[in-house]
Amino acid sequence: MSGMDKVLDGLDEAQLAAATALNGPVRIIAGAGAGKTRTVTRRIAHACATGAWDASRTLAVTFSVKAAAEMRVRLTALGVGDAVTASTFHAAALHQLRRVWTDVCDAPFPRLVEDARDIAARALHGVDAGVDEDDATVRAVRDEINWAKISLVAPSQVTRVAAVTGRCRPGGLEPERFADVYEAYEREKTARGAMDFDDILLMMCHVMEDCAEAAASVRRSIGWLTVDEYQDVSPLQHRLMRLWLGDNRNVCVVGDPAQTIYSFAGASSYDLLRFGDEFGPLAADVSLATDYRSTPQIVAYANRVLAASPDRGEYLRLRSAREGGRRIERTVYETDDEEARGVALRIRRLVEAGENPSDCAVLTRINAQQPV
Repeated sequence: MSGMDKVLDGLDEAQLAAATALNGPVRIIAGAGAGKTRTVTRRIAHACATGAWDASRTLAVTFSVKAAAEMRVRLTALGVGDAVTASTFHAAALHQLRRVWTDVCDAPFPRLVEDARDIAARALHGVDAGVDEDDATVRAVRDEINWAKISLVAPSQVTRVAAVTGRCRPGGLEPERFADVYEAYEREKTARGAMDFDDILLMMCHVMEDCAEAAASVRRSIGWLTVDEYQDVSPLQHRLMRLWLGDNRNVCVVGDPAQTIYSFAGASSYDLLRFGDEFGPLAADVSLATDYRSTPQIVAYANRVLAASPDRGEYLRLRSAREGGRRIERTVYETDDEEARGVALRIRRLVEAGENPSDCAVLTRINAQQPV
């Protein structure tokens, strides 16, 4: 078996179709447990091994440091990990920004602030906002500024956006006062020679839009772009992705509209669902609907839950590749205390029957539900 065949060995029909579509815009809708990372990394390795892509000009971006590290581990095992860049949006943009900074700006490179609560607190204190300046309000202000920046909402647009969305009212602030705090936050940050995480992407967008030579250099370094978890892309990340590409159509996006988890922070599955309208005609549009992780009982229940959604037409109907499992039980309790006692009793019975306690998991929606 050739090395190329080994890279593709073991992929199912849909995974193989995705892994061998190497040119032009490609969308992969990947359900839970459907082998998304396996497919994406095999696709990249196959393209590089056959010479279709230049590994040094191949960029794969995902949302978390952990996911990027996992992708690098898999690409290394496939023989291309040292050459391909797999990182988060922010890490890729920060590397690019550092590389071109001296060519586009005379000022020192800004200091990255990982937690901007102090800056938000100073901004709130400097504006007669008429609200408490406690930790909860400061956090709410910081989070809303983050939301505004990744949603491409400038301080001058806050009032209009608030009227349409109901947002921009953190800690009881009126939108007009929030706009003042937002502006004060930006002034305070600039005075400190600092930038926050959102500024990395915003400044890189500015470079790509206004500095032709630097933008051309960055685009030459990205011949093939893969965007993981595309259902969670923010307007700011989408803008940077389009600027990275320019006229390049070698882009693959991977995601699942049923797994959007960052909508509270401005993300939306809109770009994933409308990818064909934006980039069409597509070279390939593949759905990975076989769940290799979960039992038929779990998959059937997941399908039932998704079928009750008003957005059900956007979701894959999954099928399990596994054989039988335990049936799912659903129990409703009157109070949190009764629920906690019921869960503890169920676990005790399992342990008494010989099950390992470490095989038991209790999931809660928020941390505040756990102490009981």
